[in-house]
Amino acid sequence: MPDHPIQKMRLSSGIDVAYRLAGDSRKTALVLLHGMPNSSNGFRDVIGPLSRAAYVVAPDLPGLGASDPLPQATFAGFADCMEELLSRLGVQQRFLYVHDYGAPVAFELAMRAPQLVRGLIIQNANAHESGMGPQWAATRQFWADPTPENEAATTQHLSLEGTRDQYIAGVPADITARIDPQNWLEDWRVMCLPGRMETQRALVRDYGRYAAQFSEIAAWLKAHQPPALMVWGRHDIYFDIAEIPSWLADLPRMEAHILDGGHLLLETHAERAAELMLAFLERSTAA
Repeated sequence: MPDHPIQKMRLSSGIDVAYRLAGDSRKTALVLLHGMPNSSNGFRDVIGPLSRAAYVVAPDLPGLGASDPLPQATFAGFADCMEELLSRLGVQQRFLYVHDYGAPVAFELAMRAPQLVRGLIIQNANAHESGMGPQWAATRQFWADPTPENEAATTQHLSLEGTRDQYIAGVPADITARIDPQNWLEDWRVMCLPGRMETQRALVRDYGRYAAQFSEIAAWLKAHQPPALMVWGRHDIYFDIAEIPSWLADLPRMEAHILDGGHLLLETHAERAAELMLAFLERSTAA
């Protein structure tokens, strides 16, 4: 991504947060919040196109990508970091890209300052019980009884194989053939750096706190009705496809597109997703 190099900012907490910028800072911002085990690199193919309609801010969440880990990782702490980053960049009005672990961060930001949210772009993000199928049984058991044994059972994905699976598990072979293995190898390299695995374990724990807020989030969505676009990879094995009707129930005006991709949709469908997102941004900012 030579046109959008990594920049870093030292926050008041003492950690350095990495981010990429593109577009005109006078335009409404689009904040791209990635999930696990990714970084802003996951947006490499959409930052340029999206910058035609928005001021694109693509941070690396703390302890992922090139950002330092927090001593105690929580999604609220991540939101504190993003809030400070956006404030110091002069970002006020913003669209939020909501994906995977980026969802808890996005809703922390949105519910703190709903007047700043111009809209949501939802890509394989869970905010309802309907999206948490049988595959979440071990994690639910850990939240209810956080023993070392239960933690080990629910953190088996913190491995090279689990990192690879974020990209290819459940996705048809002809689609996964488009994905460069170097991307998950780089994610795994970062996860093996000091403090990164502790971050991942802490986020598994804290996601239980996020799940406990689902009813509050649904109420917020129903009350505020932000303009919304969904681009969803239908082969996601982590978030059940039953999540989609729940989003539609909360946001009945949401435009939804179900694409033939996986959890990390932009790895294989960046061009189509960018077209849909750009059209949504152009409509929403013109309104």
